[in-house]
Amino acid sequence: MGKVSTIFSIVLSLLIAVGGSYFLYKRMTPKKKPPEAVEIKDPDKVEVVVVKEDFPWGTKLTSELLTRKTFLKKSLPMGYFKDPLPLENRIAISSFKKGDLVVEHRLAPTDIKVGGVSVVLDSGKRAIAVKGNKVIGISGFVKPGNRLDVLVTIREPEKKIDITKIVLENILVLASGTQIQDNGKGEPSPVAVYTLEVTPEQGERLTLAATKGRLQFALRGMKDGDPVPTKGITIPELLASKADEDVKPEKQIVSSKPEPKKPGPRKKVKKKQYRKPPAKATIVTMKGLEIMDKISIKL
Repeated sequence: MGKVSTIFSIVLSLLIAVGGSYFLYKRMTPKKKPPEAVEIKDPDKVEVVVVKEDFPWGTKLTSELLTRKTFLKKSLPMGYFKDPLPLENRIAISSFKKGDLVVEHRLAPTDIKVGGVSVVLDSGKRAIAVKGNKVIGISGFVKPGNRLDVLVTIREPEKKIDITKIVLENILVLASGTQIQDNGKGEPSPVAVYTLEVTPEQGERLTLAATKGRLQFALRGMKDGDPVPTKGITIPELLASKADEDVKPEKQIVSSKPEPKKPGPRKKVKKKQYRKPPAKATIVTMKGLEIMDKISIKL
């Protein structure tokens, strides 16, 4: 019994000594700070300013619309920005999509602080608004940035007949939207409004056409900028052209088999005239009852 208690005391003393030594070692040893993370910058990459969300032209840029994103330096165009601070209150002259780079040629000059249509107008051009509807606006397919032709149907004063004619070609659409107006019954009604970029002369023609006639838009392809001169069309010409189409002969089906040769004209055969044999005359010489001589003569 005495030996067991002695061994237990020795083991307990060793445990206490080891634990105390470890505790003193941890307290006496200074704590090492973890190594700081060192950011290695890639010289081929750079952070540039991009937009956070979609917005149309004429929008004033703010910090809420901008962020930064890393791009390869070789892939960046001219005029990009690294810092969003100089872009505060700049006006966009083109529409932006989420993630687009902000570059100088898509912004108005620094001295322009007010947005709107006037920012995107070229020198010598004017903005003019035209009322329309879903038909004239091609069921909503006319969008800002599109180009279109303007047709008008108007009554010709001299001949007193209606005529439809293209009066403007390749006109830029600056904006499209709706305007609330009274429909005549005291009720508000939305009216489509289209803002077009025109020259002063084109503005006069468009205003007269909208006042005296009925307008219709014809949407152009993005790559179609060629003028197409037309003389217009009247109701008699329209009906005449339709009648000409109705009387056009049907196309004949050409067979691959060769057609049989038609017999040529028959040659006229001259009929031989029948000639009667020459008549014969007989001269008889008689003397009494005897025949003295007999001669036949051809007549």
